[in-house]
Amino acid sequence: MTTLAYLIPVALFLGALGLVGFLWALMSGQYEDLDGAAERILIDRDDKADQL
Repeated sequence: MTTLAYLIPVALFLGALGLVGFLWALMSGQYEDLDGAAERILIDRDDKADQL
């Protein structure tokens, strides 16, 4: 029973920490361009020609 007294606040703290992290990512614009990274991998660029 005493372990529940420790585990419940720890679980609530970790849940709140995860929520704060998600809200921080949301407010900082991490989810603004979800399709950009998916389409960027399909673009074929010749970077080797620029390096010469």
